[in-house]
Amino acid sequence: MKTLNYSNRNRVKIIFTLLLLSITFFLHGQEPTYPYFYRVYLRDKGDNVTSKYSASDLLSSRALVRRQKAGIQVPDIRDLPVDRSYLNQISLLGLKLHSTSKWMNTALFKSQSAFNIKILLSLPFVSDIKPVKTPGKKNSYNNKLNFQVIQSDLPSFDLPITMINGYQLHVSGYDGKDVLIAILDGGFINADNISSLTGLRLRNGVKTTYDFVKNNKSVYNSSAHGTAVLSVLAGKVPGQIEGTAPGADFLLLKTEDVESEFPCEEDFWAAGAEFADSAGADIISSSLGYFNFDDPTLNYKYSDLDGNTAFVTRVADIAASKGILVVNSAGNERNTAWKRIIFPSDGDSVVAVGAVDGNKIISDFSSAGPSADGRIKPDNVAMGVSVPVQTSDSSIGRSSGTSFSCPILSGMAACLMQAVPRALNSDIIGALHSSADRYNYPDSLYGYGIPDILLVLTKLQNLFLKIPEKGIIVSPNPTTGNFEIIFPSPPEKVTIELISMTGKLIFRQDFTSYAGRSLIISELQHKAQGVYFLRVINGSEKNVLKIIKLND
Repeated sequence: MKTLNYSNRNRVKIIFTLLLLSITFFLHGQEPTYPYFYRVYLRDKGDNVTSKYSASDLLSSRALVRRQKAGIQVPDIRDLPVDRSYLNQISLLGLKLHSTSKWMNTALFKSQSAFNIKILLSLPFVSDIKPVKTPGKKNSYNNKLNFQVIQSDLPSFDLPITMINGYQLHVSGYDGKDVLIAILDGGFINADNISSLTGLRLRNGVKTTYDFVKNNKSVYNSSAHGTAVLSVLAGKVPGQIEGTAPGADFLLLKTEDVESEFPCEEDFWAAGAEFADSAGADIISSSLGYFNFDDPTLNYKYSDLDGNTAFVTRVADIAASKGILVVNSAGNERNTAWKRIIFPSDGDSVVAVGAVDGNKIISDFSSAGPSADGRIKPDNVAMGVSVPVQTSDSSIGRSSGTSFSCPILSGMAACLMQAVPRALNSDIIGALHSSADRYNYPDSLYGYGIPDILLVLTKLQNLFLKIPEKGIIVSPNPTTGNFEIIFPSPPEKVTIELISMTGKLIFRQDFTSYAGRSLIISELQHKAQGVYFLRVINGSEKNVLKIIKLND
């Protein structure tokens, strides 16, 4: 290891100064402020090698299931934590660790005063340093979390779902159940109180909260932007708001510093995405994005929109490589000087969502593509003008922005995952593209256009289901709980009955409008071992099959 070029006296002085500052803030009951942040790129993972860890040491069981479904190696070098000894040596220099990115092998350090980065570059395990926050003046570009809620009842409250032909999934029982969505946003004020999320709270659908800006679990005290997004996903008030995935579970992750705009927020986003991966999230829904900063010398350029340059874009693509469906707002910049999509929506594995109005016309604010390397962006569009949202318990209003077209699409994707659990994130992206109304003539405003979610479901089921030529298939049979009914063609409406050996009707469900070719029945999960009869009434056709239930 190289010897540092400063004396022990200076080292003692730094430590003593930091100690005095810590005591001062402790006595005044305040947290110190850190106007300087530095992203430190490390050369390697030190002594951390994959052979030291089992998969369960690094990832939750949910995360392992997702990885295994996609055939992803577990663990790989990116799953290993940043080397602790490296972090300790940097901390001894007087910098405070804020977060790390194991995927990018970086560490985010902060300081109360400017730090000589040449000292860090002299360390043999450091490859590069990037200042990612400096004292600066708020500029006029950074208004992406500002939004207005207006009172209106037009267009129809359910148009965001009916426009993309998603209503039939909901009435067929596909509401995102058992799918975990991580929302990366700027805060969730009132999400623990508003009426449209009562059902979510009663079933404990919020699994975790965390603020990666402040490094604590409090997310209900900063910005209502995430609250509005969550209401689009999970809100439910009849006749006023209908979430696209009201049955899904959620991680509420604050990664945006609403007080300023600096590249360190890309590091917060990375920390949130890695947390989501480790927790087993199936979807990341992010209504955030980056391009200009309070310090203009840190701004991105249009040429950086190539899917491989921006830190946050590279992180988003890695998240996708772990099997997560990453859905991100395209941005609201077309009527500003920037005009283009925002990072990380330029990622080649990221679904960038633009916004149309109730007449399916692209909004004047929805950011334009293509990517700098000529790829079709945005990927798809959904309703983003006058979308029902709730941010306070007093009323439900309407708001506009790609911030709200994004959760419309990510929520419907959760319903698709529930309906076709074998589908991978790449399968869903491909089907969203090919089912859209501009698939054969995509452009830089609509991308592939407005997707037909029912058609997406059909395409996915055609990929993963063994479709019978006639009759129906029930599998597995015998079963220890769930079983799936597969129809030769979508039944449109169907009645399902389960009958015991004694002739008692133990379950009946009518689907007056049914989406897709398969139906998963869970009613036998808690029933006794034995023989049951399944009656399927599809129009004038009736089928009766014997189902054998075994104990686990």
